[in-house]
Amino acid sequence: MGKYDQQIANIVALRGTVSVTDLARMLDVTDQTVRRIIKPLVDQGHIEKLHGAIRAVGNPLTAPFAARMEQNRTAKAKIADHIANMIPDGASVAIDTGSTAAFVAQALQKRQDLTVVTNSAYIASTLALIHGNRVFMAGTQLRDYDGASFDRTAFEVIERMQVDFAILTAAQVDPMQGIRVAEQCEYDISVAMSGIARQTIYAIDSSKFLAATALVGLVLPPAGGTPLIVTEAAPQETGAAAKQGFTLQLAQ
Repeated sequence: MGKYDQQIANIVALRGTVSVTDLARMLDVTDQTVRRIIKPLVDQGHIEKLHGAIRAVGNPLTAPFAARMEQNRTAKAKIADHIANMIPDGASVAIDTGSTAAFVAQALQKRQDLTVVTNSAYIASTLALIHGNRVFMAGTQLRDYDGASFDRTAFEVIERMQVDFAILTAAQVDPMQGIRVAEQCEYDISVAMSGIARQTIYAIDSSKFLAATALVGLVLPPAGGTPLIVTEAAPQETGAAAKQGFTLQLAQ
């Protein structure tokens, strides 16, 4: 396997299609170098070459996680790029297991010397191979459908750390009550990660902002400080976030 093959595989798995120019920026190489290093991958049938871009032929992720990665892909990539631009080199970050968090991890590959704690095997592997990064995998037993860990060890690892940023995801946003997650274990991890962070950032695409009548799941407690919601399009209830103590930022 070539030096960049795994990174390229991750990028096309997450984004579906990526331009040569964008790929060169992510890998910190020239467009000409990208064209050279993708040729064997194209010849072997791992990726498909388009005019000025490449795209995935198959998705290596497990089916349920892959399905979530396909939903609102453009919005998630935009949110991820915006958040990555907020994270400086050398920062410490806690990242949960959501599909948008996986996009953020991919975007963070352009950063250096990060300290990362995550309970997602996919996110850990995405960032562990970057020279200078320190990645802590929280947990031992992984779920078979998304590679996430929620066992006791996961919480022990998280609670021993302090980080600059927690990057969290959600199932829904309640215009009256706040951010919701689907399962108790996700609630507990979200609370644990926000509890060790100086700044909590929620990566939530606009499809998650729903009317109160459509909501299910568990409402997260308020995070400390002034938590930030990054989304790609302004929801109708823009005032609700401010009333609940959130700052809303639109991905540019």
